[in-house]
Amino acid sequence: MDRTSSAAVRRHPPGFTGNIKKYWPYYLMAFPGVVYLILFKFIPMLGCVIAFEDYQVYKGIFASDWVGLKNFSNMFSYSDFSRILSNTLILGGLRIVFCFPVPVILALMMNELSHPRLKKTIQTAVYIPYFLSWIIVSELIFDLLGISGLFNRGRALLGLRPLLVMQQSRYFRTVYVASTIWKEAGWGTVVYMAAIAGIDQSLYEAASIDGASRFQKMRYITFPMILPTVVTMLLLQIGSFMELGFEHVFSLLTPMTYSTGDIFDTYVYRVGILQAQYSITTAVGLFQSVIGLVMVVFFNQLSRKISDDGGLW
Repeated sequence: MDRTSSAAVRRHPPGFTGNIKKYWPYYLMAFPGVVYLILFKFIPMLGCVIAFEDYQVYKGIFASDWVGLKNFSNMFSYSDFSRILSNTLILGGLRIVFCFPVPVILALMMNELSHPRLKKTIQTAVYIPYFLSWIIVSELIFDLLGISGLFNRGRALLGLRPLLVMQQSRYFRTVYVASTIWKEAGWGTVVYMAAIAGIDQSLYEAASIDGASRFQKMRYITFPMILPTVVTMLLLQIGSFMELGFEHVFSLLTPMTYSTGDIFDTYVYRVGILQAQYSITTAVGLFQSVIGLVMVVFFNQLSRKISDDGGLW
């Protein structure tokens, strides 16, 4: 009788209600996150219709005049659209090429530290910048690179003329990448350190018996084992390829660096907030989202062809 009952349970797994009763603590923990996604991610998607309207605040979304693709046409015909698009693509590419690998490298290096106190000290030191706002970070950068800052004082000691880094467009992208690495790289190591902690230690013991060096263990065990996590984080980063962070870029911009630093986020602020042109800026946001979706789908399929464990779905 017991065997028959267990077989019936296997043939008829509990439904959704049964899962809730059985795993209710997990559903309870996930509930705030689900509510957040619904309120701030899914419901605001209804506002995308503004991109196809001549939106007027006093009329509302449903009463504004429908204009079809006119806002997109105006966006593409905007005189500075090519400059803004190229700046966004270049900064996004630099962010992935130079900023994304740093947390992986940091996590691999910190994992090799054998002294616990030194390891915790370094982890704390690289985590702290993440908790500073971009406004504070930008002020530190302006003070450091200003005419009387530490950078130009060092140049003066070497007999060199002062260099106004933040007032020259050719240095903006370098400053953007360097500040991104300094602020966010340490916090990015949290995910990879957690993935490393889950690796079976018997693999390292077997490698030690075979005479593998620490570098060989890192190369042939640690990195391959965290590679699925790296691919997942890369796909998430690609999904926000066109969203570089308004606060970061805007706080570093000066009138002299608009040629290389003006991106879609700063354009939306100028046009959408300051000039109250909500329709065209909604079209810009929708354009960014579509590009991000296409890139995620493309690279997800590419990662699935390269590795069986790759991809988000």
